[in-house]
Amino acid sequence: QVQLVESGGGLVQAGGSLRLSCAASGRTFSSYAMAWFRQAPGKEREFVSGISRSGGFTSYADSVKGRFTISRDNAKNTVYLHMNILNPEDTAVYYCAARGSYYTINEYDYDYWGQGTQVTVSS
Repeated sequence: QVQLVESGGGLVQAGGSLRLSCAASGRTFSSYAMAWFRQAPGKEREFVSGISRSGGFTSYADSVKGRFTISRDNAKNTVYLHMNILNPEDTAVYYCAARGSYYTINEYDYDYWGQGTQVTVSS
């Protein structure tokens, strides 16, 4: 079992930055690929970024490529999402997810989810 707790969300002006964190319980964090998803009001949840178990491989949705950076610290059982040049279209609840294999863009492949953290970008 893995429990995930996100933090770092909030209200930011367009063009600003935020760093989301997702802390995982358990001693096998490095066994899980991690991903960030987001869900905006009235929209389906979508893949934002994924990172392999070692951190050596990452992937991004086209909408965030070049602005967001995913990273992980296996010693701290934490995955991060650094978000820069935020715009109102980034407003959503952001979720981290864990999968005991390689990461995918399909939310249904993930075994564990956090409760989400709200990110609101004002224009």
